[in-house]
Amino acid sequence: MLIGEYRHNIDAKKRIAIPAKFRKEIGGKAVITKGQEKCLFVYPIGEWEKVAEKLSQLPTGSADNRNFLRVLLSGAAEVEIDALGRILVPDYLKEFADLREKVVIAGLYKKLEIWNEANWNDYKAKIENQADALAEKLGELGVY
Repeated sequence: MLIGEYRHNIDAKKRIAIPAKFRKEIGGKAVITKGQEKCLFVYPIGEWEKVAEKLSQLPTGSADNRNFLRVLLSGAAEVEIDALGRILVPDYLKEFADLREKVVIAGLYKKLEIWNEANWNDYKAKIENQADALAEKLGELGVY
């Protein structure tokens, strides 16, 4: 299970260390792609295959579906986790997520998100102010 929030620096060779807690779940390879709110999604290979299979079933007659597929799938890259638990994020994904010196790696159960630290702090402050309303909506759905 991928849960928790960790802060890391991007090293001199522009690699990001995946927290040890997450490495066992992810294994030696992962897929990284563009996420929402300018973050990156990191999927274990097995989970990515499930997501990609579901996406492949979307009808492509819808412009919204085509656009989403293009963003998520064409933006994806397979990355290896080295012996020290680091990944090298492709430059185009670093630019997309504005990753600089400090990043936050957030576990979301089946995937990770990698954020620019300042963007994460801003997002988290905003969303935490809405926590009660979000909990109420989830309660209406029987989730929380």
